Formats: sequence, structure tokens, C-alpha cells
Amino acid sequence: LRAQAERQRLSERRLALCLERLECLLLLRRFTETMDELSALSSSHPLDESVVELRMRALYGSGRQAEALTAYQVMRRHLRDELGADPGAQLRQTYEAVLRQDGSHLLRPAPARSASGARRRRTVNDLPGHNGRLIGRDAELARLVAPSADTSVSLVTVDGTAGVGKTALVVRAAHELSAHYPDGCLYVDLYAHSTQQRQAPERVLQRLLRSLGAVEDEPPGDLDDLTAAWRAASSTLRLLLVLDDALDADQIRPLLPSGAGSRVLVAGRRRLAELDADLRITLDPLASGDGVSLLTRLVGEDRTSREPDATRRLVQLCDGLPLALRIAGSRLQSRSTWTVGHFVGRMAEDGRRLRELSVGDRTLEAALLPSYDQLTPEQQRGFRALGLTPTVEFDVLTVAAMLHRPAGETDDLLEGLVDTSLLQQPRTARYRLHDLVRVLARRLAEESPGESAEARRAALHVCLDAARTTSDWEPSGFPTGPGPDPTRFTGQLDAERWLDAVGGELVDVVGHAAAHGEADLACWIAEALCDYFVRQGRYDESRAVLETALAHADRATDGRMAAALRNCLGYTGTHQRRYRQARVWHSEALHLSRERHEPHEEARALTGLGAVAVSLGEGEQACTSLIEAVALSKRLNSSWVTSIALVTLGRAYYLGRRNDEALDCFTEAHTYADSGSGSRLRGLALSCGADVRLRLGHLAAAERDLRTAIDLGLQARDAFLCARSLTRLATVHQLRGDTGTAVGLHQHALQQHQLLSPLTEPGYNWLEMDIRSRLARTYLAAGQVQAASEQFQAVLNVPRTGPAPPPVSPRPA
Repeated sequence: LRAQAERQRLSERRLALCLERLECLLLLRRFTETMDELSALSSSHPLDESVVELRMRALYGSGRQAEALTAYQVMRRHLRDELGADPGAQLRQTYEAVLRQDGSHLLRPAPARSASGARRRRTVNDLPGHNGRLIGRDAELARLVAPSADTSVSLVTVDGTAGVGKTALVVRAAHELSAHYPDGCLYVDLYAHSTQQRQAPERVLQRLLRSLGAVEDEPPGDLDDLTAAWRAASSTLRLLLVLDDALDADQIRPLLPSGAGSRVLVAGRRRLAELDADLRITLDPLASGDGVSLLTRLVGEDRTSREPDATRRLVQLCDGLPLALRIAGSRLQSRSTWTVGHFVGRMAEDGRRLRELSVGDRTLEAALLPSYDQLTPEQQRGFRALGLTPTVEFDVLTVAAMLHRPAGETDDLLEGLVDTSLLQQPRTARYRLHDLVRVLARRLAEESPGESAEARRAALHVCLDAARTTSDWEPSGFPTGPGPDPTRFTGQLDAERWLDAVGGELVDVVGHAAAHGEADLACWIAEALCDYFVRQGRYDESRAVLETALAHADRATDGRMAAALRNCLGYTGTHQRRYRQARVWHSEALHLSRERHEPHEEARALTGLGAVAVSLGEGEQACTSLIEAVALSKRLNSSWVTSIALVTLGRAYYLGRRNDEALDCFTEAHTYADSGSGSRLRGLALSCGADVRLRLGHLAAAERDLRTAIDLGLQARDAFLCARSLTRLATVHQLRGDTGTAVGLHQHALQQHQLLSPLTEPGYNWLEMDIRSRLARTYLAAGQVQAASEQFQAVLNVPRTGPAPPPVSPRPA
């Protein structure tokens, strides 16, 4: 290979000297002496513009102007057929001089050759044109055109999903960089995702060598030989090479030039992690404002300014993809009677979006499908499943359940899809599809309805497992429906973290289940999420999922759901202090449960009605309902309902100063909670029981129960329970005369209180008033009158919002 490169160099040197001798003859007006040799050189070097230019000048000097013009046209056709390029600037100038019969230009000395003595080589610029302004890519463009090292070849990759504007960006960058690459700017479309035949490295190298005029005869066909020839030819050159629509690293490596200071821009859908790139850029869809700017440029400001909301909505429906926006713009351009709002209406349904994004043979689906076609069968199945996830973002656990595959294998599959740019990873361990890619995935999934239904149900079961696992209601709180898979989550906090990661999309899960005919799952998930939402003060979300599910409860096979969802609505309303509405929901649940013989929901409804009555100060009515609820729940062996009913009954007795009965209820509630329910309910029973013990002067027992309640509150991350118990523990120390310790515990309680949100915690203000009142009394006991006065004033400054705090679970004051 080294010998071949040396032969090539010597051949080029010989040709350069030959051309210099012929030009000397031409300048001496000895035109006829050059003709035979120039004709022979034209045959052996048909793509060498230097030879053709000398021959044209010699023909012109011999009075054969027509033949000179014909020689140019022949060369022009050869360049287009072989290289897809036009003649260089110097040859075009010679052609124009022949047309003008400008002898002074044609018969004067040519520009000096390079000092190296190599033959004159046409400066190649194969870059395609660009459309001028590039919207929304200023930051990425600045990174692409930033200076690079002169001592090595710089490699930059740009990846992104189909239609995101990779080609437009790299071509624009190449044009801005072109002045820095005097030896040539080369562009090659590798057709990795095109209907045209994919470009093999051998074919590309042959074309690149011809573009540089680096081969005399037919270039070799062997990849190793071609690679060596390309590196030899480019070793002394400073080139800019754009490789568009690349498939993989194996396609790219042989094409890299070797000349120091050269730069290679690679654009493709795949993330070519195997390449040692100096810079990697992943293109995301355009931001909303940039998308609106692009659409405005396409259809005119008059149309978009008349319908700003519809324009923004159209950008959203196009997912910010420049290709989709250009197709949408073309459709609006060709339909002047359409408003933007009309087009938005046509695209509103997912099933129509891809069909509407089509103009002529230019369709978004045609751009996306090649990426899917190149996936392995397992990746294709995974991609189809992703279109069925009930949330926009999802994790490995959900997809593993949908595919019935281990988490490790699923993680590899998802990461592979990320590398193809079909899948995004917006944050660690969370994935999502572009909106339009998700539409395609869903359409492909619908072609296999059996597979789709099974995958969708599997995803919904993951959410159900998480919601039931994290609930304080424990298994006895869910007497119907499937039990959680014990291998899916390690415990309550693990499941809660999973739900936290899903965030605001949990409401969509219930809607998704209902919309696809999974009424039972919609109801079960909504019921299980109720406790999770209420604990976090997310009452609006709790009501939203419950009302969505309730609209489909009559279609559920689980007859318990009609009453259960009403009880959950009452449970949510009670914590919001919407007592009248809560009473209505619980009353309806009681009626339905008795009518349909659902004793579990009857016990819950009685407990809920008792809680409302206690909150409204209706002690006797509360005791009647709660005593019945306790008896019924015990018969059902429902530890959660029993413990809740006992805590609530204990509060009713406490407010009626029936201390012994109250203490018995709290003690029994803790026993039932300890047998099955979560740490919050156990801590609540102990903390409420300590109120009775404080009233009775049983300080040691009160301290024991409060310290246990604090530990349980910390374990459950329940700041309200911790703050409530800490301030009462401080009261214990104050009654013993240890005011210093008491002040510290009250301050600690205030710190826990600050972890709560006044927007989501209904007892926020009342808890602060309780803590500061107790702290003020402690200061008085210590003789610190001024400090006590400041705390009492702080109590008066707390906003009075709503009635007194509910004295029942889970937020007794």
C-alpha cells in the first residue's frame, strides 16, 4: 500500500510537470504542438479540470472556438454523472472567456501552482444548498462551528429522531465552515434510512477519490486498498467532510480523512457511541416558540397571528419536529381556505395525525418507519409495547412487565432504542417517546390486538401493585381484586417512590384504563391511589381519579366498586373538611353496600359517617355509627377498618371526656393496627392515646407511647404525626419541670411543621397554633414572660382558615 501511494504521488508529480510544459508552449502561441498530447491526457484523465482547461485554451488559440465549448460541455456532463458536481470556478471562467472571445484572459499565464509542485486540483464543494435562516438551533450551530484542533481530525456527531432537522443543521454548519477548508468540502448521503440503496463504504470511497481527482484509472474495489488510497490522498489536505444519514460506526470509520485540521460532521438517527467523537449533539424537537416561528415563516404572519392559540396547538401536535411542521405548513400553503384551527381539528385524533402529516410523497410516517424496520424482532416488539404505556414517561419495571422479560434484559432493550433515537431518556431511569413516534408505535401495536391488550393490562397492574403496596390500608383494606406481586416492590417506601416518579401522570393512568375498557382496573387503581393522594394533600387528584373511575363502575365486574369509590370520595372530602359533601358520599355508599350486600364497604361507610359526625361535634350520632362499624369490621377480620373505626371512636369518647373508654379504644386500635396496618396508623393510635394519658396524669406511659409514635412517624415520613407527638412529649417534660428540654422539643416540632405545605395540609395552621400555644405555656412555666408573649402573639397572627381542625384520623389536633 505504501508503494502504491508513492507511485500515485510520483504520477501526480509527473502530470503536474507535463501540464506546466504544455502551458509554456501555449503561452508561446505554439498551439498545434500541444493538441495531440492534450487530447491523449483528456482521454486518460477525463475528470481532471486542469487538462480540459488547457485544451480549451489551446483550441481557442487555434481558432476552434466551437470545439473548445464542446469540450467544456463534455466535461460538465462527466462531472455530473460521475461525481454529482459542477465544474469548478476556474474552468467556468475559462468557458465564459471563450464565449466572450476574451483572448487576453485565455492566453495569459495561469495562476501559480502550489509550492509542493503537485498538479492543479479542482477545489471541490459538494455541499447541498441550504434555506438560509435556521430557527431554534443557534446554540447547537455555535458548538458545531467552534474552532477545532489543527493537529488532528475533528469528528462531530449529530443524532436525533427522524424529521428533527439534523441534515439542515450540519449543512448550515458546513457552509459557515467552508471558507476554512480550502482543499474541499465534501458531502455524502449514506442513505441509511432512505428508499435508495444504502451506500457501502467501498462505493463512497471511490466517489471521494474521484472528487479529489486522486485516481487515474478505475479505483480498486477492495475496502482496505480503498481506505489506504483515501488516507494517502487526504493526508496533505485540509478537508471538511459531511456524512449524512449514517447507520453505524463501521460505515463511518473507513471514510475518515487523515489530513491534520480536517473536520468530519456526521448526522444520523443512531447515537454512534463506538466512534471517538470530539463532540456529540443530540437534537431535540423545537421549543414551542421556535416551532411557532417556523410555522409563521411557512404560512405567513397574517394567518398565524389571527389564530395564536391554534398555531401553538398545531406546533404541539407536530411535536416540534421541523419535518412535521414543514409538511403542515405545505398543506396550509396549498389550502388557502383552511384556517389553522381547522387543520388542528383534523389532527386532534391520534389516529389521524400521521395521515394528516402527508403531502405528496412526503410523509412523516415514511420518514419514521425505516427506523422501526431496522430494529431486531425483539426491539420491534418492545417498541410496539411502548406505544401502549398508560403514561408518557415510563421506567424499566413497567416495560419489563409488559414484555414479560427480566429487568436487565429490558434495560438493554430500552437503551438500544435510545441509541436509535426512537426513544428519549429525559431523566435517569425514565424514558419517553416523542409524541408522533408514540402515535406510530400505537398504530403498529394495534395490528396485533391480542398482544396489545395483554401488554396494556400488565402495565396497569404495575401501577395497581404500587398503589396498594404503598397504601396504609394494607391487604384487608382491599378485599377484592388481585393482590400485589411481592417481587415487584421491596416495601411501602419503594412503592411510594415509584408513584412519586410517575407524578402528575397518575390521573392519566385511570383514564387510560377506563378508555380501553379495563373498568375493573380503573376502579381498583383509583381506590388504591386514594390513600396515597390524601397523605400528600393531593386532594384534587384524588377526586379526579375517583370520579373518572366512578363513571365506569357500573361496567366493572367487581360489584364492590360502586360503594368503594363513594367511600373514597367521602374519605377525601373529610380530609378537606368538606363535611357535608363527605356525608353525602358516605351515605350513598352505605345505602349501596347494604343493597348489594357488601359488608366491607358498609363498615367503611359507617366509619366515614362517624368521622364526619365527630368533626361536626355530633358525639352521640358518631358513637352510634362507629360502634356498629367496629362490630362489623371485627366480624370481617378487617384490621385496617377496625383500627380506623376504633381511633375515631376513641376521639369521640375523648371529646366527651369519657377517658377510660377512649383509652381502651386507642389501645385496642393499636393492637389491630399492629397486626396488619402501617406505621402511620399505629403511631396515630399511640399519639391519641397519649392525649388521654396526659389528661389522666400518667406521664410515664404518655412518654413511652409518644416516643414510639415519633419513631413510627419518622419511619413513615409523616411530618404531621412527628410534629404532633413531639409537642406533646414536650408537654410531658414541662409537667415534670424540665422546661429546657420541653422548649427544645417544641422547637423540633416547629421544624417538622415546616416540612408540611400550607397548600396541601388542611391542619397546617391549627397544628402551628397548637405547638406555639404549648410553647408559650412552657415559657410561662420557666418564667420567661416576654418569650411567652411573643408565642401567644404568633398564635394570634396565624391565619384563621376554615373551622376547627378535625379531631379524627389521620390529622387529630
